[in-house]
Amino acid sequence: MKILVTLLVAAVTATGSLTATLTGSGHSPKINVHWPYAVHVSVNGKPAPARITAQIVDPTGTAHAVQFGTSTHNITNYKIKGVFHDFIVWPASARGIPLKLRITVVTTAGRKVLSYAVVPRA
Repeated sequence: MKILVTLLVAAVTATGSLTATLTGSGHSPKINVHWPYAVHVSVNGKPAPARITAQIVDPTGTAHAVQFGTSTHNITNYKIKGVFHDFIVWPASARGIPLKLRITVVTTAGRKVLSYAVVPRA
């Protein structure tokens, strides 16, 4: 019985506590300008390996994939180790529309969905 309890405690400790944060450069980004953002992931206070997926959610609730910087490659199930930095160039067609940058973070310690509201401006 004591061995079983020890194994259960070890399993709970191994998963740790997941902390994930999403930071951006303000909630009113200018259109056609680099708008940097960052994702930080840690487990038990230490940078942790994770997979992230980045999406823009429009007012109707439809999710659109986010590309790396100005490339055409989507940030989908992308491997990181603790920190991820990138930027978005908001198009003129997004001006005045309330949008959300949604980042899904998956680690061995769990899954978190982060959201950052923006309204692009001229």
